[in-house]
Amino acid sequence: MNLTLTAKSNLIKSKALELGLDLCGIAKADFLEDEKENFQSWLDKEYHGEMAYMANNIEKRLDPRLLVENTKSIVVVGLNYFPKQQQEDPEAPVIAKYAYGKDYHFVLKDRLNQLLEYINTEIGEVSGRAFVDSAPILEHAWAKKAGLGWIGKNSLLLNRKIGSFLFLGELLIDMELEYEEEKYQDFCGGCSKCIRACPTGAITEPYVVNGSKCISYFTIELKGEIPEEMKGKFENRAFGCDICQDVCPWNRMAKAHSVPEFEPNPDLLSLSKAEWEQMEAHKFGEIFKNSAVKRTKFKGLKRNLDFITENNDENT
Repeated sequence: MNLTLTAKSNLIKSKALELGLDLCGIAKADFLEDEKENFQSWLDKEYHGEMAYMANNIEKRLDPRLLVENTKSIVVVGLNYFPKQQQEDPEAPVIAKYAYGKDYHFVLKDRLNQLLEYINTEIGEVSGRAFVDSAPILEHAWAKKAGLGWIGKNSLLLNRKIGSFLFLGELLIDMELEYEEEKYQDFCGGCSKCIRACPTGAITEPYVVNGSKCISYFTIELKGEIPEEMKGKFENRAFGCDICQDVCPWNRMAKAHSVPEFEPNPDLLSLSKAEWEQMEAHKFGEIFKNSAVKRTKFKGLKRNLDFITENNDENT
């Protein structure tokens, strides 16, 4: 079957939606010239903190053809994870919405691999790999190039219909396809709600985030003790942070996802403040068995809980 580039691309996008993905776009694999200076500046300012891996494989981050040989196209997908229900106790420690259900790495990668198999069997033989936040790929830049949205002032991808509660994943393949134009303009306008709302001042200027000051960094990436100067600034966040997304006007109309794997453990949503504070390792293992929260391990979560609890006690 001799398909045109347009036909191949349309089939891929249709299949992506059939697999339950919410967005799909395609970009030409090339060197990210526009990102080079900004990314190097971000590293030079040490905004990556203890995330030393961010300074590795810089050339691969900027040119995916060095990551997967013979890559010609990057298929970028987005999957909504906004939950139907949220934590019940308003005083309970808060975890980021992305961690409510099954670890997204497995959920999204499975769909990407199904999409890759479909391309191989129905469109043409390809060589390629699926990635979900697991390789040196500047995924927001590629999502923008693939026409999925624009980069907000909090450095996250924003889509007019879905907002920013999105997981992103990529297929790097050696097949020529039809490529998107970056059709989205910047719809943030004069809004600066995310900048004003960030309690640690991590958004240093529009579109620039000091990762080493982000609550997500402190509660997930940082291995040592949380700095004393951060006391009183976490707004009860125990794992990750959604503050800059929660205040974003483009998320006002966020619709609940339809992904069964992202349905939370009911015990998670009903946990009271006291139950969080008294949590032991076996309970942690039961509730977060398949969750991304396991990344911080019980020891890390306990550190975070103690940090915000101590602060709350001091303010009462």
